[in-house]
Amino acid sequence: MDDKGEKSRLFNTSALDPKDEIEERMERGHSILTELTSGLSEREIHDALNAHVCKGMVQHEEISLGLMYSILVDPPLATKSYRDMALITRDGLQLVIIKLNEIILGKYLKLHEKASPQLVWIVRELVKNSVVGADSVCSSLLRQIAGGDITPKNIWLAESMLDVLTDNRQWLDKQSGFIPIVVYTYLRLIEDHSGQLLANLRQREVEFCISLLREKFMDCFMIGRDLVRLLQNVARIPEFEKFWKDLLHNPQSLSTQYTGILQLLNQRTSRKFLLSRLTPDMEAKVVFLTSKVKFGQQKRYQEWFQRQYLSTPESQSLRCDLIRFICGVIHPSNEVLCSDIIPRWAVIGWLLTTCTSNVAASSAKLALFYDWLFFQPNKDNIMNIEPAILVMHHSMRSHLAITATLLDFLCRIMANFYPPIEAQVRQGIQTSLKCILAKRVLPTLQPLFDNNKLDKELRAMIRENFAEFCSQEVGKVEDVPSQPPTPTLPVPSSPVIGKEVPEFPDLESPGKYDEAIFSDEEDDNNKGKLKLQEYMFRPIRDVEEVDLEQCIEQFSDELKDVAGKLYSEREEIDSEAQCETMESLCETLLEMDEFDTEQASPLAAFLCQLYKDHFSRQLLPQELTQENLIESIGKPLFVIFRNLCQSPEEEACPIQLLTLVCHMYEKHPQIGYHLIYFLTVSSKSEESKLYVYEEVCKNTESGNLEMCLKNDFQTCQEDDIRLLCYIITPVYNQFPDATLSNTDLLHIIASCIDASQLQDLICEIMQGNLVMFKEEDLIKTIRTTLEWETFEQYCVWQLLIAHDEVPMDQLTELAPQLTYKDHPEALTSLLLMLKNESASFDLLRPILNRPVVEFDKFTISILSHWALQDDKEFAELMKTMISKVSTAAKRQRQRNGAVYMPPKHPLPSVDQVSGHLEALRLTPVTKQCNFFSQEAFLIGLQLLQGVCDDAQKMKYGDLFALTEELGESFRTTRSKRKSPGSYSPRSGGSGSGGSSSTGSSTSRQKTTTVVESSSSESEDEEIVPPRPAKKKKKVPVQGSDSD
Repeated sequence: MDDKGEKSRLFNTSALDPKDEIEERMERGHSILTELTSGLSEREIHDALNAHVCKGMVQHEEISLGLMYSILVDPPLATKSYRDMALITRDGLQLVIIKLNEIILGKYLKLHEKASPQLVWIVRELVKNSVVGADSVCSSLLRQIAGGDITPKNIWLAESMLDVLTDNRQWLDKQSGFIPIVVYTYLRLIEDHSGQLLANLRQREVEFCISLLREKFMDCFMIGRDLVRLLQNVARIPEFEKFWKDLLHNPQSLSTQYTGILQLLNQRTSRKFLLSRLTPDMEAKVVFLTSKVKFGQQKRYQEWFQRQYLSTPESQSLRCDLIRFICGVIHPSNEVLCSDIIPRWAVIGWLLTTCTSNVAASSAKLALFYDWLFFQPNKDNIMNIEPAILVMHHSMRSHLAITATLLDFLCRIMANFYPPIEAQVRQGIQTSLKCILAKRVLPTLQPLFDNNKLDKELRAMIRENFAEFCSQEVGKVEDVPSQPPTPTLPVPSSPVIGKEVPEFPDLESPGKYDEAIFSDEEDDNNKGKLKLQEYMFRPIRDVEEVDLEQCIEQFSDELKDVAGKLYSEREEIDSEAQCETMESLCETLLEMDEFDTEQASPLAAFLCQLYKDHFSRQLLPQELTQENLIESIGKPLFVIFRNLCQSPEEEACPIQLLTLVCHMYEKHPQIGYHLIYFLTVSSKSEESKLYVYEEVCKNTESGNLEMCLKNDFQTCQEDDIRLLCYIITPVYNQFPDATLSNTDLLHIIASCIDASQLQDLICEIMQGNLVMFKEEDLIKTIRTTLEWETFEQYCVWQLLIAHDEVPMDQLTELAPQLTYKDHPEALTSLLLMLKNESASFDLLRPILNRPVVEFDKFTISILSHWALQDDKEFAELMKTMISKVSTAAKRQRQRNGAVYMPPKHPLPSVDQVSGHLEALRLTPVTKQCNFFSQEAFLIGLQLLQGVCDDAQKMKYGDLFALTEELGESFRTTRSKRKSPGSYSPRSGGSGSGGSSSTGSSTSRQKTTTVVESSSSESEDEEIVPPRPAKKKKKVPVQGSDSD
């Protein structure tokens, strides 16, 4: 056996690559295995291994990994090793299943060429022995069969997995959840295996898929509408032609539960199917591109992806898989939508523009618009249709050919998809456009549909099909002859588009490739607008689907009759009868002594599925009268909530109903806000019953009230913003500890409300009905909002201003941390709030602490306002501030390197004060008031000049020149106090000369006293040695000769 230091036997690695962690563990286990079994007989080996694994889970894992390693790297010993592994397992081989999935999903591409066949071998054995979880390993291996790839390695894997599934068909028929994945995978691969060399494999795949579709059709039905799309691609194959006839014209031959093609097309395809056609490596690359790469910097990533996956003619079919994955699975969060990350529409635009085949281009457009054709707002997600409309919108200016071909496709697909259901297709597209406008993806469609640059014939076709979305001012255009209807559903070999597909740019041409990046200046300038339009979108929610009749059979006898009655009444219009039956169900539950999770879980799933239509209807009435509100909670679902609240004990809930509601809460995301709404409406005339909601939250999986509120507000925001606004006040009042400091809730509210709803919340606050902020957490909250969208931040500030006694001294402490480029919303709001405040030391200090930046007008704006408000008082305040700054500067110099502990509220520096005053001097305020000539300000300025170094004095020389006015005023005062004849000390005379000389000396002493007293007054906090008393000059004796 090789030494551990030699080259890896499991993975292809270079000499520089470190040893893989899982391989190290497997090698260690293999070494232990070898030590234990060396020189022993078969029976002794089994005894030794069993004795070792019984010691603990660590030993069990070591031996299991060692045997796995033996299977993967040593084929002759594979059969014996698998037998030993099955013998010693203590968890039904679940550890092996987990490790195999880890290797397949994360390291399959690195597997050694000898290890890959062994991996398939071990999967075959797991399937043959019906090991629980074998379907998950098969699913992982099927994902590694890349679409659009006919290299020998990929073909080998496809054929090997087909062998495994065909040879174990009995096992496969029992895997109802795995069958749709298998059919989806091989239907997609048949399209790629069209060459003559692959004819045998293709025929086997066709027969395999046809047998599953016919024998397990309702299992395959779970794929949804994308099953029809894949069947279109293979419709010309004789076996599938026959299947198409039954699918369209004889549905009952496939299943008694299948009513027709429309039933299948109305079923949304789950994201797990869309994900299954991308290898884990592709998925990682696409996720990285759409979540980490900035818009405008994507070129090199796209070039790499193009070379790796899209460079061959066969790989053109992969574009459809990528587009479906991006539309149906990649649903960015709010933060990503509002950032400068490349948007989904730009990635899809690149995939369209680099397509080199007309057939592939037609299929790619169908993949892009596929969810439009049968869009239902209550079942489908706006995020699935958003990329298509944005690709058309953002391509209008720089890539008009893309917009034109997509609009042309959209117009023609309505009549040509399948004529018998043309009305439904048209309705689906119309509904999509209405939803796009309602969700504000685009504010209007007129610029797109009324674009004069489009071809005249295309504009006429658009107006004919989408008249209600076009401008009414546009003149009538001539009719365009309609295209002859297509007798069957469109297939790629016969594109739906009647016109020629425009020439797309060639990837290898550098000039043309640049156009495909969608990052021209005009688009960049509009990115801010795009962010605001997209802020409402959220990821889709998958709700567990259950078979109601099967559920009923699982219930105990006590519940079966009542549940059956509820099921039979589900279609009745009269809700009173349903409510009475639900009341009977609640009474039955309350009479049960034991009602545990095993009973509650299926009942919760049954009720959620039974009343799923209730969740899609509007809950909050348009007119909020008491009668309408009471009527809105008259549904069977609310009967459970009513009984939950009617416990004789205060703030206690019946345990049976509480258990049921908690399970319903876990299974359906809309239960939470429905419960809040019911408790709010039913509490109108009584004390609040929202404590029931808190009790439910405590008993859910998270057990956290804040987390539950966040999830329920999020879900309510997506479904009904009016309802969210309705429940905000009662929730905030009932749970102040969980809401007032919860920035997640605040963000959800601010990200969805409009101006009218903002006004309503402000009115609630001003009436004293609502408080949304906690004073001690205010700064933390505002800091969090600084990264939000502009409108969201303004909403927060407006809500804050509506509160009484907002602590401005706290808010102003944020001013030094805000920059005019990055935080204009916060600075603007703060400036308007400061405008209503009188200047004070606590407000002035942090404002002067802001850095001096040339184009930042925040500081000089508020300083100008305060100076104009009361220049004399503001001058005194500025003098006090400068005095403290000067004192602090002198202390700093005297410290000489000693340890310095900065104060909690630091004073501005000398340079900051000087810079802001210099900037203020250059504003019109110098002419509008007398602030700069106030004696208090000039004294303070003189102090500031005294602590400046030479460089600062030179830099702010014009500012400090104002202090000369102070000296002028002193000289003027002195000259006014002298008598007319006493100007010169040489003036002769008697007593008058001596008297005037004395007066002059006294005047000089007074002047000196004014300056010194002001200085010492301003330095009252400075600890300095006492100054020596100044010696007075001797006054000449009266009558003496001055000579």
